Amino acid sequence: MGTELLAPLDLAFWHLESDAHPMHLGALAVFAPASGVTPLHVLELLRTRAAAIPRLRMCVRDVLLPVGGAAWTVDKDFDVHRHVHRVAVADGDFMAGATRLAGELMEQPLGRGLPPWQMYLIGGADDGPFAVLVKLHHALADGMRAVAIGAGIFDEIAATAARPGARGRPAVPPRSWLPDPREVAGMALGRIGEVGRALGVGASVVRAGRLDLRGDTAFTAPSSGTRRLATADLDATALQRIRRAEGGTANDILLAVVAGALRRWMEQRGEALTGTDPRALVPVSRRRPGGAVSGNRLSAYLLDLPVGTADPRERLRTVRGAMDRNKAAGPLKGAGAVAVLADQLHPLAHRFGAPLAANAARMLFDLLVTSVPLPRSALSLGGCPLSALYPMAPLARGQSLAIALSTYGGRVHVGLVADGKALPDLDRLAEAVQAEFDAIGALFTAGRVAAPVS
Repeated sequence: MGTELLAPLDLAFWHLESDAHPMHLGALAVFAPASGVTPLHVLELLRTRAAAIPRLRMCVRDVLLPVGGAAWTVDKDFDVHRHVHRVAVADGDFMAGATRLAGELMEQPLGRGLPPWQMYLIGGADDGPFAVLVKLHHALADGMRAVAIGAGIFDEIAATAARPGARGRPAVPPRSWLPDPREVAGMALGRIGEVGRALGVGASVVRAGRLDLRGDTAFTAPSSGTRRLATADLDATALQRIRRAEGGTANDILLAVVAGALRRWMEQRGEALTGTDPRALVPVSRRRPGGAVSGNRLSAYLLDLPVGTADPRERLRTVRGAMDRNKAAGPLKGAGAVAVLADQLHPLAHRFGAPLAANAARMLFDLLVTSVPLPRSALSLGGCPLSALYPMAPLARGQSLAIALSTYGGRVHVGLVADGKALPDLDRLAEAVQAEFDAIGALFTAGRVAAPVS
């Protein structure tokens, strides 16, 4: 595996980070125990399989050209023991202890001189369930790419990779930082089109920016650098039943659930529901099927969550209409496509302009809501079946809440990450997500529209 320049958006994520604002995403995978499988066996299995994933041996190094740029290079002193650790939770409720510990571990920035990732085997009783916390720097992976990288630890994917004749292509094809002369003409034409799109996005960003930062709300409280994690589990079958009855997509329904949950939670806190609804950034992958996996390829939609609307069905319709308009415009238009701008900036702009860009994020959105696709097949680690996987998104500077969702094993697993001081009652918001989903499901189970749920 050779040297590979960081893509512009990867470089932006790399320079956006600070000690109080780590730019890693993560996942908490929970496994059921299997007979005869010990924690030490699982730990060694994790280390062996992680060490066999080429991408996890790469670290970031500055380069002379382009000025201000950086590249992925193989860590010649790579030692998997620096990255895979075992930690224990106190006796009691394992899931509660694991989520608390995962929140504390998510606070800690990744070492910048090493490949930017960590894994933690979180265990309680030796014969009980255990969890694996995976942390990957956002420069290393977006949500879809993180799934592709992390899947290598599972029995089913590891067995396929180890099969003779099934080596396939490397995780990241070596790429020189000098383009092939035959590609220059095509690159120039593509660049002209990209610059034109970027100018349109830039204008949209200016129009969408808000001068009122609403710094007194929970979503935009000053960052403390602390992290809390909470989880919720929703019935995927009920989700599809709602989708068939109401139309739209499953993601539309989940976004409406988030809006209703925020309404419930804000009411419990005594916060006003009138005024501007909180704005969500909804990431969208720009990857092409079968395309290269290197580099973050992201855009996003902006969505005003209808927290001020009391009727849950009306909230769902409002979300569906807004997302239909976003999709009609496409992921390369509008202020939500601000990530497209990163592709047009010189590396020096990312290096020196990152603090300004980080502080500007709260002018566009209040919280992040993202869906992460997972394989549909059953997965296991050392024969221990995967029972749940809660994705975790990073927090932008000056923001306090990120919500990520993934579907596996007939359940929608919701991972909520918050600033620990700004949202000490994150568990109540997780409970509100469950309550709102159940309330919307009841509308369609009963076959009639129930009274509005406030």
